[in-house]
Amino acid sequence: MDGSSQDRHLPATERKLQQARRDGQAPRSRDLNHLMVLGAGGALLLAFGPWVLGRMQVAMAQALRFDAAMVGDVAATLNRFGQLSIWGTVASGAFGLSIALLTALGTIVAGGWVLSLKPLEPEFNRISPLGGLGRLFSMQQLVDVAKLLLTAGVMLAITYGFIATHWQELGHLLRQPSAASLPHAADWVVRGVAWLLLVVLVIAAIDVPVQRFFHKRQLRMSHDEIRREHKEADGNPEIKARIRQRQRDMAHRHSLKAVPKADLVLMNPTHYAVALKYDDRSMAAPQVIAKGADLLAQRIRDLAQTHQVPVVQAPALARALYAHAELNREVPQALYTAVAQVLAYVYRLRAAWRGQGPAPAQAPNPEVPPELDPHHTASSAGAPEPLSPVEGRA
Repeated sequence: MDGSSQDRHLPATERKLQQARRDGQAPRSRDLNHLMVLGAGGALLLAFGPWVLGRMQVAMAQALRFDAAMVGDVAATLNRFGQLSIWGTVASGAFGLSIALLTALGTIVAGGWVLSLKPLEPEFNRISPLGGLGRLFSMQQLVDVAKLLLTAGVMLAITYGFIATHWQELGHLLRQPSAASLPHAADWVVRGVAWLLLVVLVIAAIDVPVQRFFHKRQLRMSHDEIRREHKEADGNPEIKARIRQRQRDMAHRHSLKAVPKADLVLMNPTHYAVALKYDDRSMAAPQVIAKGADLLAQRIRDLAQTHQVPVVQAPALARALYAHAELNREVPQALYTAVAQVLAYVYRLRAAWRGQGPAPAQAPNPEVPPELDPHHTASSAGAPEPLSPVEGRA
């Protein structure tokens, strides 16, 4: 069954979370951005507003002071207004840049740093009316609407309560001169905005974990998707098997260099070849130093004959060693007896060739457990025969 039709109730894996970040998907909180914009803007105005306002008053007073010479000099007048415009532009630009940086900081706090151009790519499936209707009535949209209504209700209640408790103070401010009433009005507005920002702070503190929850909920996976991801991460089994086979073939070809050092080569009679070596001073048991099939087996046989390495036909033993013995590893324990019989035969044969003893009467018939012979049949058990006499290495 396809993963898209299953219930996605398992948490997203780390790989899918990283892929989502590469696609530009990360939890974002609009309320945190609102808090950064309103709070940072209010804090900047509160901290630098009086100083900026004073400087602009001085600049405007200088720019609006005219005399007879100034009235006749149009260039000087334009220069004054140009300087005033530059000052206002610099102040506004610095304020806007500060707000933008703090807003970006709030975005990073909510979902981390994400650098991706994927969100800029057009997605025509997002303009589907049915898809838009589904998103409109989604759980996340309902939570956002409820949160918006709650925020608006709390802010209206706080605004009403604040105005109701300061109604008389507002009436007194209206009857005072502007120079005396403006500082009181500014203080009154600051306190009211501070209460509203406190509400936004509480809503943002709730919204950040909620958005992270919905982000992870949207990326949930099904059992089938997790299995496919593990399969992709581990690699296609067929491709991995081919790679391992090629690695084994390369290792077998590389092992041809060890054939001249072998004590004997077992054949089947031409399809399989296994080269064995045994040194009682450094080895606990005989080792397979080269093996191959078909053309590689013929190459091993030719190298053995060229370097005067005895070649013995032992079909069952050669097949068993080829199937179950690893390169440069000891032969399987179940084949110790069979390999020992063939080695003893080769040693006696070599001694006879050197004139140090009689030739063995007949080649041994090593017994190989049927379960170790991949091609075992009732007629496959036969006495091994040596190839045409080959002079053994001294």
